[in-house]
Amino acid sequence: MSSVTFEAEPAPLSVDLDRAALVIIDMQRDFLEPGGFGAALGNDVSRLQAAVAPCRAVLTAARQRGLLIIHTREGHRPDLSDAPPHKVERGDPANRIGARGPMGRILVRGEPGHDIIPELYPLKDEPVIDKPGKGAFYQTDLELMLRNRGIDTLFVCGVTTEVCVNTTVREANDRGFRCVVLSDCCASYFPQFHEAGLAMIKAQGGIFGSVTGSKPLLTSLAALA
Repeated sequence: MSSVTFEAEPAPLSVDLDRAALVIIDMQRDFLEPGGFGAALGNDVSRLQAAVAPCRAVLTAARQRGLLIIHTREGHRPDLSDAPPHKVERGDPANRIGARGPMGRILVRGEPGHDIIPELYPLKDEPVIDKPGKGAFYQTDLELMLRNRGIDTLFVCGVTTEVCVNTTVREANDRGFRCVVLSDCCASYFPQFHEAGLAMIKAQGGIFGSVTGSKPLLTSLAALA
């Protein structure tokens, strides 16, 4: 059994790596690259790029340690049968889910924009969860995968901090999983939302989970190696 101890908020943590998984949420071209859904909504997608290098460093270390690594993608079936009308109908019709953009139909499974960015692309043996909602547990088999592997702690990365990351952490918390959110491995189009999202997770003694940076975790992993 191998465990690591590192600084975190609201308190230091010790994690058994044999029962831990890395979950990388929605690092998709539609959200991080020009011409995708994020840009179509008027957001500065370059703000999400800050999370890419820290995510890549953690992903590399997790692969070296043999951690379970799970990637998620938000998107819908081509016929949009799994997309609630109220979700589809918001905003400019030219930029809605299913509309055609520079990277194919926006947030539709199988389109170029729906896929994960090359810098963090999954290996063949790393599960990819395709989710129709904000949370990674909603209408997916993520919980089954984690229970089958005896996982109890999730290292969480991805975008955006206040939406899909926060929703997934809250879902995980209700299911009894401990979440450790890696602050610099997450990002938002709105810096104030990023900070607020992290503050809500670690408030009140860690009501939804813990928050740390990638460096304390990477330092602990390197010392263990």
